[in-house]
Amino acid sequence: MSEDTIRLVTIGRIFRRRWRLLAVAAVVGALVGYGTSLVLPPRYTTSASVLLPGQWEERELLTQSEIASSSAVVDRAAAALNWGGVSGSELRDQVSAEATEGNIVQISGTADTPEHAQRLADQVAQQFVSFTARIAGDSTDSETAAGPEALRQKVMQTNRRITALAEAADPGQTVESVQTRTSLEQLRTSLEEAMKKLDEADPANNKANMVVMGPAAPPTGAAPPTRTQLIVGGALLFFLLAVVGHLAAARADRRPRTGPEVAAALGSALLGTVDVPGERAAHRPEGGGARARVRRLLGTDTRWDMPEPRASVDEAGRQLRYRRVCAHLRTQLPFARRLLVVVPDGDDIARRAAGQLVTEAGSASPGPSGRGDPLLRVVEVSVSRPLVPDRDTESGALVVLSAGSRTSEELAGIAEACADARHEVVGTVVACPVQDRPARTGGDPPENAAAAPPERGHATGGPA
Repeated sequence: MSEDTIRLVTIGRIFRRRWRLLAVAAVVGALVGYGTSLVLPPRYTTSASVLLPGQWEERELLTQSEIASSSAVVDRAAAALNWGGVSGSELRDQVSAEATEGNIVQISGTADTPEHAQRLADQVAQQFVSFTARIAGDSTDSETAAGPEALRQKVMQTNRRITALAEAADPGQTVESVQTRTSLEQLRTSLEEAMKKLDEADPANNKANMVVMGPAAPPTGAAPPTRTQLIVGGALLFFLLAVVGHLAAARADRRPRTGPEVAAALGSALLGTVDVPGERAAHRPEGGGARARVRRLLGTDTRWDMPEPRASVDEAGRQLRYRRVCAHLRTQLPFARRLLVVVPDGDDIARRAAGQLVTEAGSASPGPSGRGDPLLRVVEVSVSRPLVPDRDTESGALVVLSAGSRTSEELAGIAEACADARHEVVGTVVACPVQDRPARTGGDPPENAAAAPPERGHATGGPA
């Protein structure tokens, strides 16, 4: 799988074969999220809105929102609230402001209780309005303030002069007198409209007329992340980490999975592939102890990335594979002699295949040359520290193992152990688990399943 694309079937296989481990990971993540919620107290957030009347550009609204959350405003709010041990610098992290549509600055306050959050938002809004009004008053000096007032006085004098001119005009209904009075009235109207626009465009008036649009609403719930969100988020995070960990381990796996790859790692020839029927429970490694029980409970005692066992043809087809392996042995070893069948420790599939191979070798009839199969003796070797019995009556080793169960380094270690014991690795047999079909309810057994000759029965044991 190391070079394969991750497919949905791979994810489904993880869920199906590691669902207990994934469930435990999700529970642990939920507990971590719950513990985090105890360390981080709940927070509550509410908002107060301030209306800015008049015409405002976008950059001016952004400036006002920055002023609302500035230290000058927040420090005044902290002094007005007078919360013991809470300074303005601490409150600045709990206050935010945002300019929204309709010339509204929305001021948000966050605190440990709903009441504190509501009071904080309201107080900051009030201090913001007061601060902007003070800025408008301070920025208007005497000369600047006298300018608009003097202009108003000039306009009033002009209006009086227009009235006097209108009265001094010819009271008759001549065309010239009517046009003169009409022009004077238009001038009066233009002056009044200009003064009205001047008053509306005065920035000091705009700032002074800011309005707090009612008190902040009490928070109805805690601000994110809530305790429920932390628990769910922790469970989901640990669940995803467990899945990603399985995928990463599978991508990094370099175990030989085909017969030629296994034989190449052992430095020998592939004699064949045999099928071993059985249930999934039979493939679990043996062993006791608390650690083994925990691994069995979580389902980590078996490989998850192995493909589903394919359906077996029948008993006759399986026996034919074993006979072909024995025939290859006769071809490579023309003279019958004793061989060690080396099986990695804990490989139940390989151990059962080796036992069946010994049985077939002992029950096989002599070949055309009149010579039978070599006598086989099964030995299990540890993979961590492989040790093969020294050469005695056996003159070679036949390695039987299941595909994808060992790394190339472990297989090389087994080959070196055979060489140290002066055993030549004459071949490799790969055992594959299959799903056994239901047994036949009637009919005669296959002809090729006859009992073995009694004189060869000692081949299944140790040296004769």
